[in-house]
Amino acid sequence: MEPLLFTTSSYAYFQPALTTVARFEVGAITRKEFPDGERYLRLDCDSWGRDVVLLGGTPTDLDWLEVYDLGCAIARAGARSLSIMMPYFGYATMERAVKPGEVVTAKTRSRLISSIPACEAGTRIFLFDLHTDGIEFYFGDDHVTHHLYGAPVITKAIRDTMGEAPFVLGATDAGRAKWVESLARALSVNPAFVYKRRDSNSGAIAVTGVNADVRDVDVVLYDDMIRTGSSLIQAAEAYKAAGAKRVFAVASHLVLPPGSLERIESSGLFAGVIGTNSHPSSQQLSARPGAVFDIAPLFARALERSTHR
Repeated sequence: MEPLLFTTSSYAYFQPALTTVARFEVGAITRKEFPDGERYLRLDCDSWGRDVVLLGGTPTDLDWLEVYDLGCAIARAGARSLSIMMPYFGYATMERAVKPGEVVTAKTRSRLISSIPACEAGTRIFLFDLHTDGIEFYFGDDHVTHHLYGAPVITKAIRDTMGEAPFVLGATDAGRAKWVESLARALSVNPAFVYKRRDSNSGAIAVTGVNADVRDVDVVLYDDMIRTGSSLIQAAEAYKAAGAKRVFAVASHLVLPPGSLERIESSGLFAGVIGTNSHPSSQQLSARPGAVFDIAPLFARALERSTHR
């Protein structure tokens, strides 16, 4: 019997890509919102004894609650197994405390999902290109986590975009240098990163230089996520000042809150912005050929490996 697939409301855009590469019985969900803001959810398909997949990333607090509420309902309805596919893990940058009293939200949200009752044949959580590898281990031991790395998709996206043009793979800062070095090796190109300095009085960060020769070559700037675009623009300015011919931006997660894409493009620094479909905001670029790359096959293959051994 095919797995039963339920999808959270914000990931309806992702469902067709997943059902194209794997076979599921698609389960319906009734949703209502009451005048006081409370929400009603009902699984319209029986989960009893079924292998169930719940597709839903967590860009917002409401998305976190929907994944939790639906996951609990699926488990309590007697599902044989539950696989939660989470293309985007919200609060990933809040994975540690820097100041006393700070909430490590990545850990508290992992604990929330870990409290979903475990199913008889197991509960699995599939995560994609986490900001920090250790987040995978924030979840409770009753649930098995799988961290899916996007390198195959990202390297293909870069190759498809750049064609035969020579380029350097750049990082927005030294903190991403390790990731960029790994991707650069896979692409057989040179890595580069920018040096930054924080002003001890104002706390402002300024770029002080570039570690590689980028004169008259293209630079592909990689970051795990593009949000406001501030770091991206700052790094692009540095690479341009160092003589780069063109600058492209690529990210695993196109978070792109309102106004950020316009800000990035109006800077005039970028020849293109590309990424994956892990986040709902990626759909801002979906009409542009070659801008958004599909990660649904990664999830489909991971699910098949975990359930057929």
